[in-house]
Amino acid sequence: MGSTVLGIGASHTTLMNTHWHAVTHLDRAERFRDALGDARAALIAAKPDVVVIFGSNHFRGFYLDLIPAFTIGVGECFASGEAGTPSGPQRIDVPLARHIASSLLDASFDIAFSAKLQIDHGISHAIQYLLRDIDLPIVPIVVNVFAPPLPRVSRCAELGAAIRHAIEGFPGRRVAVVASGGLSHRLPWPDWRTPSGDDETFLVEAFLNGRTNWTDYEVRRREIVIKATTAAGDAYRVNSDFDRAFLALVERGELGTSLLQPGPDLLAGAGNGGQEIRTWIAMTAALGNAPGRILAYEDIPEWLTGMAVAVLA
Repeated sequence: MGSTVLGIGASHTTLMNTHWHAVTHLDRAERFRDALGDARAALIAAKPDVVVIFGSNHFRGFYLDLIPAFTIGVGECFASGEAGTPSGPQRIDVPLARHIASSLLDASFDIAFSAKLQIDHGISHAIQYLLRDIDLPIVPIVVNVFAPPLPRVSRCAELGAAIRHAIEGFPGRRVAVVASGGLSHRLPWPDWRTPSGDDETFLVEAFLNGRTNWTDYEVRRREIVIKATTAAGDAYRVNSDFDRAFLALVERGELGTSLLQPGPDLLAGAGNGGQEIRTWIAMTAALGNAPGRILAYEDIPEWLTGMAVAVLA
């Protein structure tokens, strides 16, 4: 009988790699980085055989030509390597991944699968900071959080619980589960259905046509993000009140029962980037909603994100 031995929730940002010294309060960045190191140490101590990673897609692996709600990698896996994150082939525990996919289908949970999956920093950031120099295979699961309509938050909880059941049905695997993403942050990304102005039209074009040449769009895309967040100021502030309330639910093991309907409040409170908390909800469900230990929470405006690390066991 397999088992889930550890859960980790960790925010991600490529600005850790590209804009470290641009942070005004460097002590906050250092505390967050140190907490990632503590989570990595907990992962090593748990002695898993494999790591399931729930992460998001930032239109570098999936594009608007095809956006599944949930996708599991069951064969080859390649990281895009943007902004100093890992690039190239990543090792998947193929037998476990395929068992999970089959088990989900047997449980009437339709899931997309890919035998040649491309991931971006939504998953590779966790590989970079949590799995550094640890020889462990992964099972990558991509959750759609940026191309509405999005999967229901309650469905993400159901996914995590179904994966827990699938792991228990696969003998001989000790499994750690990682959620990569969140907390509150806002990106100047349009709803692809209603772009307004040249910049939003350009981004939607990149979301639609970037599958074979995403690097061609990258320079202007980053310029749009920097321009928008610099000009808008308070519109891109982190909502630390939302983040702390969210982490309190994680700490008490109540996330799976208290935050199951996103509605307009999630977008208003956490921003479009805050939709990534779906990965945390799936992870906590896979750990049976065990109480969590918050290792760090830092409001880092220069990274546009409420940065948190939590461990569940």
